[in-house]
Amino acid sequence: MAYQAEKELQEILGRIHKTAGSATNSAQIQPLLARAKINLLQLNALIPARDTPEKHLKLARDVFEAGAFVCIKFPDAEGFTRYFQQLQPFYDLPEEMLSHEGANKSRITGLYLLLLLSQGDTSGFHTMLERLINAAYAAEKNGTGKPLEDDEFIQYPRKLEEALSEGTYDRAWNMTMVEKVPGPEFAVFSDILRDTIRSEIASCAEVAYKNLSVRGAKNVLKLDSEGAVVKFAENRGWIIKDEHVYFPTKEADLQASERDNTSASRTIIENMLSYARQLENIV
Repeated sequence: MAYQAEKELQEILGRIHKTAGSATNSAQIQPLLARAKINLLQLNALIPARDTPEKHLKLARDVFEAGAFVCIKFPDAEGFTRYFQQLQPFYDLPEEMLSHEGANKSRITGLYLLLLLSQGDTSGFHTMLERLINAAYAAEKNGTGKPLEDDEFIQYPRKLEEALSEGTYDRAWNMTMVEKVPGPEFAVFSDILRDTIRSEIASCAEVAYKNLSVRGAKNVLKLDSEGAVVKFAENRGWIIKDEHVYFPTKEADLQASERDNTSASRTIIENMLSYARQLENIV
């Protein structure tokens, strides 16, 4: 029974990897993943235990990692989160129980951090990051791990979050470009993150200015055309008049903290405009 389940699992994993490359939707792969889980259940390997053979643990980890990557390719945030959670007990196993070689822990964990960031879950992001920092410190102290700073898959979402929190939106935007991501799976989140960045820039503009030229707004918001500015403005409740974008009128009696926010927002937008002008001069 065990031998047959092992053999079928290996065959299924091969088919999953082969099918994932050409599949146009997850429905073509989900039946294979379901069959794989049935075989894992027969091997009592869905959840790791002390007496679970290492080869069964590795098969289980491979199945869950394959499922996680499928959920990234055909965006399914809930499905990816479930696979990530199922993988944690396997990733936490000591080396003597399950070799870490060949595992995709860093890549999948980095994707999970990016998912949290794209969902605006800063609390969950920092909780997960703190856990990773503590685990890396303990592993490095024991001589069994490498510094977290050397892990490109973890550092990418970490540096992206820093850029967003600091308001350095040009840096954050550039990091979402295809050539800047540490792996093709990470590019799945780029459109969502760019929408988030654009929304943050728009909020800064509303606080800092009464109006901007349509051309200036196009550059600042990194939109492709002035027509896109008009559409974006309509969605934000802005007014387009005389080739300018007018933002909602601010209260006359601003509190001191609001004045500080205005100053900071103005600095961000002026930096963005300066950067856009530099690009135009280069072109």
